[in-house]
Amino acid sequence: MDTRKRQLLRFGLLSLGIYFLWLGVYENWLGPDHRLDTELSNNIAAGSAFALRLVGFDAGTASQHIVTIAGQQVVAVWPPCNGLVLYALFTGFILAFPGPAKSKLWFIPIGIAAIYLINILRVAALALNHVYARGSVDFNHHYTFTFIVYAFILLLWALWVRRFAQPAA
Repeated sequence: MDTRKRQLLRFGLLSLGIYFLWLGVYENWLGPDHRLDTELSNNIAAGSAFALRLVGFDAGTASQHIVTIAGQQVVAVWPPCNGLVLYALFTGFILAFPGPAKSKLWFIPIGIAAIYLINILRVAALALNHVYARGSVDFNHHYTFTFIVYAFILLLWALWVRRFAQPAA
């Protein structure tokens, strides 16, 4: 088997292994406990309300995980949309691809912070979408913004691969 195929196989197997490790940790400890998901959902909602206030909207939160605009509840941030799985996915991709551990130690937290910020913007945009074009919220939530966030993660990973990773010889 040539080097490129071995590298691709290594990346695929490591990615799958990391995924199943994450799934086991989440399903057995993090998910049932609810604390991390709850705190992250509340934090994303608060961050989105803050972002909306920065640009002049009367935004806040209700029940901590619900974004409001002018007192109207517009978006609820539940565990599947709080970004936790995205952080794990991104981290797994970086860990699975060859590269210096020292670079991974700073690139992973910066990438997670960037994904966190794009998720706040995504929720804020969905809140505005609810106010101004309610009929398209479901489509934008499930397709448009999902595509944007996953494309962003792919771009971060591509940046890692092109700039910082060192494929095995």
